[in-house]
Amino acid sequence: MITAETIDRIIRFNGGDVPVVSLYVSVGADGNTTLSTRVNSLLHEIRPLGQDGSLGRQARMSIRGDIERIAGMEGLERAEAGAVAVFSCSGADLFEQVPLPRTVRDRVMVDAAPWVRPMLAVLDEYHRSCVLVLDRRSAEAWELYQDEMREAGKVEDPTLRKSNYAGWYGYTEHRVRNRADDLTRRHYRNAARLVDELFRTGRYELIILGGHPEEVPGFVDFLPRHLRPRVAGTFSVDPRTATPADIRHSAERILERYEREEERRWVAEVLERSATRRPAALGLEDCLWAGSVAAVQALLVQEGATAPGVVCDESGWLGTGGDACPLCGKATRRTPDVIGELADAVIEEGGSVEHVQADTELKEHTVAASLRFPAPPPPGPPA
Repeated sequence: MITAETIDRIIRFNGGDVPVVSLYVSVGADGNTTLSTRVNSLLHEIRPLGQDGSLGRQARMSIRGDIERIAGMEGLERAEAGAVAVFSCSGADLFEQVPLPRTVRDRVMVDAAPWVRPMLAVLDEYHRSCVLVLDRRSAEAWELYQDEMREAGKVEDPTLRKSNYAGWYGYTEHRVRNRADDLTRRHYRNAARLVDELFRTGRYELIILGGHPEEVPGFVDFLPRHLRPRVAGTFSVDPRTATPADIRHSAERILERYEREEERRWVAEVLERSATRRPAALGLEDCLWAGSVAAVQALLVQEGATAPGVVCDESGWLGTGGDACPLCGKATRRTPDVIGELADAVIEEGGSVEHVQADTELKEHTVAASLRFPAPPPPGPPA
């Protein structure tokens, strides 16, 4: 499971004078070559650095160690669809292999810090949720991220036994019931404190609540006000008999419904921006040009959409066709998926990319984007 600790450790890593090798490779992106062959091809690009006299001896030795370790990684051919990000700095004892749920462009970089932007852009599309299942006596928190769930915390508080009610009438029974309600409220406060502490770590985005239908709504009022908008949904379950698989299945349905609704909101916002003449782009041609001039703040892509096109590696221009770049006149490079190239360009400029699965008007446009600023008029054909 991709943990927040792993991501945080990579982001905060500092090797001092020793560089970090960051490598991204998609799984199953090219059926004609094996994954290990493409990894070796990427490593071949940085092998000269291991002999570069302008680098210090420690840096050169570290890069050689990184190349050797990455080339010797095991299990790559068994990796599932998506991509793998590798961060290595043998001179400062760093080696992290992070599976990504979505494909990325194959690339390798050697720099003073890990190159994490492509990884974060992919992971930002997936919500890390705190799933809390509770009744009047116990509460158990789970972390749900992508397709995995693990325990995150637990609260167990005392309650009055039913036998304590036997034989008590009138005022005495009233006092006992008040005592039971007090214990329930204390338990709910402890459970809410657990959720608050988990959120203070900065690792969670959403809350999903499960339990008896007559109890869960009452618990929401015990959550701190800043957490109540984070509740994505609730589901009914008996905490005493539910298995982790039952909890995960119910929580995933809540999360999927939330994500589809979120996608609909994103699409509606971009369409509204376009209708009110605020900076936005609809359709492939407009979005490619906006991406060419680094105007895209957030790019929406219909899930599974691809399109052939061309790229100018000199100016960064993206288009649906043309042998020469209209900006610099250099020869363009053909690509089977210019939408993927556009997504990479948006990420490089600090924008976000969201793939939309929901049934929305985006299907008519394939891609849409909210812009940082209005894109200038596109250029004419090259002279």
